[in-house]
Amino acid sequence: MAVLLEKKVPKLPIPGRRNVLITSALPYVNNVPHLGNIIGCVLSADVFARYCRLRGYNAIYVCGTDEYGTATETKAMEEGCTPQEICDKYHAIHRDVYDWFDISFDEFGRTSTPQQTEICQAIFNKLMERKWLLKDSIDQPTCNYDSARGDQCEKYGNLLNSTELKDPKCKVCRNTPPIRKTDHLFLDIPSLEEELVKYIDTASVDGFWSQNAIQATKAWLKEGLKPRCITRDLKWGVPVPDENYKDRVFYVWFDAPIGYISITSCYTSDWEQWWKNPDNVELYQFMGKDNVPFHTIMFPSCLIGTGENWTKMKTVSVTEYLNYEAGKFSKSKGIGVFGNDAKDTGIPSEVWRYYLLTNRPEVSDTEFTWTDLQAKLKSELLANLGNFINRVLSFIAKPSGIGYGSIVPDAPNAESHSLTKALAEKAGNYVEQYVEAMEKVKLKQGLKTAMTISSEGNCYLQASQFWKLYKEDPASFAVVMRTSVGLVYILASLLEPFMPSISVEVVKQLNLPSEFLPLSLSNEKGDTDRARRPWEIVPSGHKIGTPKPLFKELKDEEVKFFREKFAGSQADRKVKADEKEVADQLKKMKLSDAKKQKASKSASRGKSGEATII
Repeated sequence: MAVLLEKKVPKLPIPGRRNVLITSALPYVNNVPHLGNIIGCVLSADVFARYCRLRGYNAIYVCGTDEYGTATETKAMEEGCTPQEICDKYHAIHRDVYDWFDISFDEFGRTSTPQQTEICQAIFNKLMERKWLLKDSIDQPTCNYDSARGDQCEKYGNLLNSTELKDPKCKVCRNTPPIRKTDHLFLDIPSLEEELVKYIDTASVDGFWSQNAIQATKAWLKEGLKPRCITRDLKWGVPVPDENYKDRVFYVWFDAPIGYISITSCYTSDWEQWWKNPDNVELYQFMGKDNVPFHTIMFPSCLIGTGENWTKMKTVSVTEYLNYEAGKFSKSKGIGVFGNDAKDTGIPSEVWRYYLLTNRPEVSDTEFTWTDLQAKLKSELLANLGNFINRVLSFIAKPSGIGYGSIVPDAPNAESHSLTKALAEKAGNYVEQYVEAMEKVKLKQGLKTAMTISSEGNCYLQASQFWKLYKEDPASFAVVMRTSVGLVYILASLLEPFMPSISVEVVKQLNLPSEFLPLSLSNEKGDTDRARRPWEIVPSGHKIGTPKPLFKELKDEEVKFFREKFAGSQADRKVKADEKEVADQLKKMKLSDAKKQKASKSASRGKSGEATII
């Protein structure tokens, strides 16, 4: 597994091809990502990127860590190091987590780069030149949510200035900071509204924006657009290239989305072919619902304001929240299962990917529970998918006389076999439904459809009573087996975006020659019709590899252990771990003292005995 695809010549848009640029919201660098972060942005985008490659589209997926801002400075103070050291530390942690989750970035970068500074300042200079920036200051407290931060209220979704908090407290010293006025620069979004609304109205329809993205965007428009501050009184960030604001840096909401562009510029020096090419490039963006206004209002306003021909977002896919065992995942409070925790459980990454994607909160909040993970692994991955693939390949692998000695049989006149013909028709329809769902970025529906094909395969085997056919009707048995092995290939292809390592293992068990790789869902014309003739996919006479089970169950005692282990917050768990360590040390000390006392008594008895003898 690798975060980055093998380094090759960077891909550039190709005239006449479908060119797809994919981004996921840049994860903030001050902590380890939890499962809610992972499904909300990087994993969802990875599935779509893999699907695009599967379809033969010319697609790239760029992401990276968002490294500037207040949270980085305060984290550095907490850990007693510099902001750069914090960024280096957590950037590496993020890379490792995404590596383990098999995320296939074309470029995974960061925002603390010279390229970010250059592009950010260039966009600022254009906005200044075109007079879309205003001078102003804010000092009115308005938010009543106790846990709101100085940039956004997580409960209501409002953007805030640090002086707009009720009962504000410094995160480090916990004192109430004095309010003071400082001059800042604001993007004049109201003056850009006409062109912004025109863009939103077109893109939201043509790009099949998710309903929650449309609702959040319309709510902002209905409230009335306001100028938004783009500068902050910080040291850690992109410097504002203006003498009057030389002690300021850009506010993270202005700076971070530009990170998509600067990270692409690290991928290729010809980045403008992706980002200033709206007629030939489709931009798909993935994020959690708290990031919507930054991408549908602010970022497009910045690009529109420059007057340049930017590639703006065509499609946005937004998730609601994934909750944890009736509570909320929280990075700041350390609640839930985090990326490194998932790795430490020993549960394979493909199981985590599958569970998160079946539970993807596309239209409403969903919940992670250990018992549900266990149930889905057992009923869907083991009993459905794993069972079908293993039954088919294991029977073909049986020695001649009871099987085919690992050789795929010939299956003449398969289309005249009524049961097979019905299955093939269903498979073709399901593949079409899968493509339709995936094109509209309905990832959960796409996965469900693929798993339905596996269910149909199991029903096909049962209805054919294949275990009897080998001796009673060898011709029909050969049709069933060759059709089923073709269905195994279709499943490996359809599921590659969701569980890539499982597809790799299935390909290995199928022992497919190089012309079958990489897996493809369609021919060179983009047609998926071969799914309607699955008996033709894997040639007769082909020798398969060695079948083995793809999944193993999660036992009740393991579920109990994990529920207890990951209860409470990371801080609570650390306290428990520290208490256990102290208790273990005390226990060892007591045992050690007891042994010393025993040894001392024994020695005393020995000396007493010697005196008596003498």
